[in-house]
Amino acid sequence: MNDYATEEQQVEAIKSWWQENGKAVVLFAVIGLGGLWGWRYYQSEVHVAKHIASDTYTQVVSALDANSKDAVAEAKTFIDANKDSQYAVLTALQLAKVQVDNKDLDGAVEQLQWVINHTKDDAILPLATTRLARIYAEQQKFDEALAELKKVTVPSWKSKVAELRGDILLQKGDITGAREAYVEAQQEGSSPALQMKLDDLAQ
Repeated sequence: MNDYATEEQQVEAIKSWWQENGKAVVLFAVIGLGGLWGWRYYQSEVHVAKHIASDTYTQVVSALDANSKDAVAEAKTFIDANKDSQYAVLTALQLAKVQVDNKDLDGAVEQLQWVINHTKDDAILPLATTRLARIYAEQQKFDEALAELKKVTVPSWKSKVAELRGDILLQKGDITGAREAYVEAQQEGSSPALQMKLDDLAQ
């Protein structure tokens, strides 16, 4: 406003600006208030949706634990309906476990691959990956199993991964490789079971 010499000129300038832009200001104000209300409504809806998903997740997992007749189908439906939620990831993990128990290894592989592709959680990702490796080994797909283990880079999983690699190599018939893997696992953290595996290979 320093460009205007008198107060009257300033007033006139304000009037002129308002005539040109006033409607837009009112419109943006209305949109802003509507946006605030809309955001609050959205937040409320999200909260309700999460609550519903949580309740449904509990029901689905309970059905899986009980191995109910329609549990697998219901779990798949829940996963499809909640693809972007952590509940879907946890359900897929549980579903894979049930499918392994029911000898449906291909179904379990599909669920675990879905989990791996839909989470970045450092607690879930290595769990799903090592479970997938175990199933591949059970299917005699040893190279695929070992390839999955290489993807697990979380430091706290080093010992578990090395021991599992030893188990898979032993299944594959690579005794030397298995022993080396067990020794690596032992260096990361020994256990009675791991020592027994090494003792068996020494005989």
